[in-house]
Amino acid sequence: MPFQELRGDSPSESSAEIRVRVERARSVQQARGYYNSRIPTRTIRKCCALDDAGERTLEMAVRRMGLSARAHDRILKVARTIADLGGSECVSAKHVAEAVQYRSMDRNYWN
Repeated sequence: MPFQELRGDSPSESSAEIRVRVERARSVQQARGYYNSRIPTRTIRKCCALDDAGERTLEMAVRRMGLSARAHDRILKVARTIADLGGSECVSAKHVAEAVQYRSMDRNYWN
């Protein structure tokens, strides 16, 4: 979260609002046939379809970070979850970028 948002006076989302968003995302995932963490490898590209900008963003991340196939798939699943939480049918570049950031934090702070 950007520092300005943390320090700003804008109203934040309540826990109840977040719960509704999460429940909605889980319903979408259930309707899709899989919770995102359980998407089978063979169907991941179908369930996590990227727009053109998302495709370029993921390709750049894979090249620059030297990601494995497993890391690639995990980023797609996280990006799909971010898109679901935002109510988006398609996974866009901003969803991929956020997922890549989480991956970078995981690499930098937990290893």
